Amino acid sequence: MDTLFYVNVVLLGLFFALFGSRFVLSPGIELLQPDFALPESEGVGGTAVSTMAVISVLGPNMVFTSEGRMSFGELAVWLPSQVARGGEQSSRLLVRADAGVSAEEIMKISDLAAESGFTGVQLALEKSQSSNFSSRP
Repeated sequence: MDTLFYVNVVLLGLFFALFGSRFVLSPGIELLQPDFALPESEGVGGTAVSTMAVISVLGPNMVFTSEGRMSFGELAVWLPSQVARGGEQSSRLLVRADAGVSAEEIMKISDLAAESGFTGVQLALEKSQSSNFSSRP
């Protein structure tokens, strides 16, 4: 019976030592050198592209920009102003679209962007929020 008591005491001491350690309380590596720099990759610069403007499309004629909700007609006026504001040779548009948006609307936005002077359009599809509630009984 005495050995079981000592095994429990040793295990409790081990648990307190482990769970009270600095790594468990604040995991991570402490950097003591002030000149620490992240490693650089040479090939990334050629493939990375920055975007000038970001729009979100949630449905038919529901386009949201940094200035609020716009129709396709208002978007046709807003896009050229974004290209002119950038003043860069290559300008890209990021379109965040809900999964329920039709391909026709995405192509319409892509055509508007090309007519406005954007050199490329990047598309990011997001899962539809309404699909989360479709499995209710």
